[in-house]
Amino acid sequence: MRFRQTTQARAAFVLSVFALPGLLSCSRDAPAGEAVAKQEEPAARGRDVILLTIDTLRHDAVGFSGNREVATPQLDRLAAEGIVFDDAHASNVVTLPSHANILTGQYPYQHGIRDNTGFRLPLGIPTLATILRDQGYATGAFVGAFPLDSRFGLDRGFDVYDDSYPPGSSSDDFEMSERPAGEVLAAAEQWYRRAAGTKRFLWVHLYDPHAPYRPPPPFAERYARRPYLGEVAATDALLGPFFEAVRKQSPPPFLVLTSDHGEALGEHGEETHGLFAYEATLKVPLVLWSPGSVRPGRSKAPARHVDILPTILERLGLAPPVGVSGRSLFSPPDGAPVYFEALSASANRGWAPLTGIVRGRHKYVDLPIPELYDLSEDPEEKRNLFAARKQIARELKLLLPAGGNAARPQAPDSEEARRLLALGYISGSARAKDSYGAEDDPKTLVGLDNKIHRVVDLYQRGDGAGATALAREIVRERPSMAVGYEFLSFLLQEQGSAGEAAAVLREASGKGLASEGMRVRLGLILSEAGRAAEALQVLTPLSGSSDPDTRNAIGIALADSGRFEEALAVFGLILKADPGDALAHQNLGIALLKRGDASGALTSFQRALAINGNLPRVFNARGVALARTGDLSGAVGSWQRAAELDPRQYDALFNIGVVAGKQGDLPAARAALRRFLATAPPALYGNDMAQARQILRQIGGA
Repeated sequence: MRFRQTTQARAAFVLSVFALPGLLSCSRDAPAGEAVAKQEEPAARGRDVILLTIDTLRHDAVGFSGNREVATPQLDRLAAEGIVFDDAHASNVVTLPSHANILTGQYPYQHGIRDNTGFRLPLGIPTLATILRDQGYATGAFVGAFPLDSRFGLDRGFDVYDDSYPPGSSSDDFEMSERPAGEVLAAAEQWYRRAAGTKRFLWVHLYDPHAPYRPPPPFAERYARRPYLGEVAATDALLGPFFEAVRKQSPPPFLVLTSDHGEALGEHGEETHGLFAYEATLKVPLVLWSPGSVRPGRSKAPARHVDILPTILERLGLAPPVGVSGRSLFSPPDGAPVYFEALSASANRGWAPLTGIVRGRHKYVDLPIPELYDLSEDPEEKRNLFAARKQIARELKLLLPAGGNAARPQAPDSEEARRLLALGYISGSARAKDSYGAEDDPKTLVGLDNKIHRVVDLYQRGDGAGATALAREIVRERPSMAVGYEFLSFLLQEQGSAGEAAAVLREASGKGLASEGMRVRLGLILSEAGRAAEALQVLTPLSGSSDPDTRNAIGIALADSGRFEEALAVFGLILKADPGDALAHQNLGIALLKRGDASGALTSFQRALAINGNLPRVFNARGVALARTGDLSGAVGSWQRAAELDPRQYDALFNIGVVAGKQGDLPAARAALRRFLATAPPALYGNDMAQARQILRQIGGA
């Protein structure tokens, strides 16, 4: 029976049903610049507020925007009953900062959240939730994915902040930390019903249209050539019961529908979002709905995410807090421009920061290769007018905030990095440069960006060799970028080339590119290779870290060094700070098992599985503990569960073959050993594979 597994750390990579006394009116197809009529009596006190954000929903991916390739009857009906703003823009092209803009009414350079990781909303900034709770509202938020996790600060002001998407079944895979729209909507409706009898503010965030696009049947078949639209259509269908429940409220709530950003779908060479800020990802749908309070119509007046909070508060008869940049959409347009930015590639890869301004028909993008577009004549942004209209570009550049692109993130902890990577976001902390040239412009590097995302896609599809080859290309093409080394080392380790993975991490460290997470992974590789003393040399300088993944790694190296009491103390401190840390319970159990305390290990494994029942390493180690206590049938069942959850649990397969064979269950033994021989990497399991072949010959399965 083999127990090769080390204690593994997580180190791998609205609105207000503010019913108004009169109609909030908007003329149908109002001319550009025309305001929605403002009411003299904006009282909406006592009405509910509902905010619905659909992640990654392009402005033109719905029927009410003229798209005839997608069926969105629920959204189309809502739009027909409300006001549609045809010229609405986000200010960011990734999830967390966009939602911060919506909930605070501030631009990102004001509230400080610039990317999906490395930033937290400061405590002193009021949000829609904090303001409405102070006004006696019950407040509930139901979010669909990790970029809006409560750790980033948007939970402040909510009585209930439901971010209970699955945490992932393993510490080193790309498992998605999201939950489907149906589950989010069901939880939101349940809370909304329970909170009846008081004023309610409900925020619902649906993540489904986000890549990778995997629409459920029958939408997968209907949209086989356009899976993104299939995701949109599937989300629309799930919204039907939710909208019906909302329509039954008396008086009906005031509801705002928007998205955080769009999706490029190959335009300008970008496959998804986050790199550029062209209209495909910057322009968003925006609908205000409240029958009896809002007259149906469309408006071409400019609208921004930062306008949502002041619009709600003005109609509730409340003054916006100091520092709000938006205006009520029911007041005359003030000509204020739209600020926007895309700083992820700058923060994570060291590329040039992208900021810009939309004012009227013109859009300026501030980059080493600057861009200027006339959106009225060229809505697809195919003709860069910078050279021809430099005076306009200079005027728009002067509107950019001084130092607006200078904010740098804190280094993300390794759990953040792993979870965001699972969702297609590359996170990290790159060094800023004093100046950037054309070679740093994301337009120059868009091909490299696509390679980075292609690595994730190949790995998720099971093509580890292809992903590794592409990661090597990335390192050669951009040797100053840490992401390439991160990917390459991870993929090499996954394929059993731990020594080469360690060499890659040492190279990155020698160049000053290794993040804390990369150094943690180096320590784990060394520890697993039986070089625990070297692992501690790498990890000990990180002992002051507050990252639980780093602490876990130190505990692992201590346990692998035989320093069990010190290891148990480390895991105990992690669990004291967070009793819900399933992987710390796992690691504690494995350390106890290595010390010879199988009974104590089983207790820790049970606690881990009570938090997350899909941890394959726990099931593998639990099988070993059960076998040591004499429960061989239970052991085989536990190993089988480990192999079901993770096909890479090669030790579990080998153990099944050995123990099931001894118990006389020859079919199970043969099946496990054949699978082990077909999938286990020979570089790591050569001796075990020879033994497996010998056992198969003995039990007639050769």
